[in-house]
Amino acid sequence: MSVFIINNFNFTYPLNEAFALRDVNLTIDDGQFITICGKSGCGKTTLLRNLKSVLAPHGEKSGEILFYGRPLAEVEQRQQASKIGYVLQNPDNQIVTDKVWHELAFGLESLGYDTKTIRLRIAEMASFFGIQNWFMKNVKELSGGQKQLLNLAAIMAMQPDVLILDEPTSQLDPISAVDFLETIKKINTQLGTTIIITEHRLEEVLPMSDRTIVMDKGEIIIDDTPKAASEKLAKMNHPMFLAMPTPIQVYADVINEEYSVADSIKFNKLKCPITVKEGRNWLSNVFEDKILKIKALEKSEIKPHEKIKPVIKIKDVWFKYDKNEPDVIKDLTMEVFPGQLYCIVGGNGTGKTTALSLISGINIPYRGKIIIKGKNSNQYKIKELFKGIFGVLPQNPQSLFVEKTVRLDLLEILHKSKNDEGEYLPLKEKEERVNEIADLLEIEDLLEMHPYDLSGGEQQRAALGKVLLLDPEILLLDEPTKGMDNFFKQKFALILKKLLEKNVTIIIVSHDIEFCAKYGDQCSLFFNGNIITTNTPDKFFSGNSFYTTAANRMSRHIFKNVVTIKDVVYLCKENLVK
Repeated sequence: MSVFIINNFNFTYPLNEAFALRDVNLTIDDGQFITICGKSGCGKTTLLRNLKSVLAPHGEKSGEILFYGRPLAEVEQRQQASKIGYVLQNPDNQIVTDKVWHELAFGLESLGYDTKTIRLRIAEMASFFGIQNWFMKNVKELSGGQKQLLNLAAIMAMQPDVLILDEPTSQLDPISAVDFLETIKKINTQLGTTIIITEHRLEEVLPMSDRTIVMDKGEIIIDDTPKAASEKLAKMNHPMFLAMPTPIQVYADVINEEYSVADSIKFNKLKCPITVKEGRNWLSNVFEDKILKIKALEKSEIKPHEKIKPVIKIKDVWFKYDKNEPDVIKDLTMEVFPGQLYCIVGGNGTGKTTALSLISGINIPYRGKIIIKGKNSNQYKIKELFKGIFGVLPQNPQSLFVEKTVRLDLLEILHKSKNDEGEYLPLKEKEERVNEIADLLEIEDLLEMHPYDLSGGEQQRAALGKVLLLDPEILLLDEPTKGMDNFFKQKFALILKKLLEKNVTIIIVSHDIEFCAKYGDQCSLFFNGNIITTNTPDKFFSGNSFYTTAANRMSRHIFKNVVTIKDVVYLCKENLVK
């Protein structure tokens, strides 16, 4: 039976002539697990929001959406609330109460269920999702992963037929993200709930899926099984192929060479892998009768900085948000040098974002020193730190938006900017700078849109534009690649490279392991308020089990110190090509 049938659906946002969705035709059957992917701004979120009337964006639409054969607009709100569950990208945007137990009960109370039913449903969901240990906690005490799990449990308590998730793991660390997605899969297989999910992290979610739907510029260009969709993207040379799981990318790149007759016959017999497990088996079969010429790449070393002073030096720093609360930062010591891309990874709630707030001067430690450009941070006025020294991209980009359009928002950050002569910049020069940054970040087509109408990835780019217009010497970026597609991540890396060449120092807090491994100069693991280890990406990630890349997990039984797709492909070809 079909849960949703979408016929010739079109949608445009107000004051925007371009279609956000164009001629969308889609049938979603009961119990299917469907992943929708595409570049940022391709229409994924717009499509999902139109599947629940109360969340549908304002705009002009045509065509029809049927829910169990009835026009969605005719399905009463109570039925939609109980039968169509929706998990937002940002967990804080969905929580409405102050206690965990009350959040679980809120939806059921709103639907008018009796106390006995509510208590039973809550107990069942708390047990299923493992919430018992923090059942009575205040919501503000929860980590990002716990909040997202709470949102999911609160929705599942209403026993929906279909569960819609809009990039639910974008703010979760790698371990929490895998756990969350495994829970989604369990809901699909054990309860038969239909799953419709959009994701940029396809490494874990694609192998779980029955169908993969690829969107581009508001249209569905592929609707097939994960493997078939990947093969079609590869043949099309489409940018979205860069988002496909690592084993698929390695396979596609390695087999696209000339080999001996025997090797070519073997490769034709081996199926394209999609999971890390399948990728490991594929590599084992490829090299089962081979003597490897090269097993490892040349190891990189942390550059010595004897003659260079660190631009940021933190020594024995402690911090807590309240004197009666436990320490969030505990005896933190670290150094960051000019022109360095320093990446910090770690679980939710370990203190990474708090560390950035201490560096920028937003929060003050109660013990220890923070030296910025050779000067104690408490000797700076806060205005000094944010006029040319620091540029800060917060975890929630919406907190930077204050105007009605992206253009006005970008101009706003320049309203008190001065030239070298100390004169305020004329409007024409401000507009030129805004156009330059819009071109750099590929948001020219978004300048007249309201910032809140943008997709998550587009909001990230617009917020980054505001930060870059300040021309900071030190960039502090909290989850900068959140919501970005893999195609733009490459361009984002080039932007960072240009800044590094100008001796700008960049600190990134990120859950994006692949990005840090590929582009970072140094990587640190944060745990329990402190840095546990720091090293170059190849050494850092090749020694970890979970905080590492799919490329490393796939190939570590054959190759050493390999952390990126490029590394695996290089060593494969070096050992195979005649």
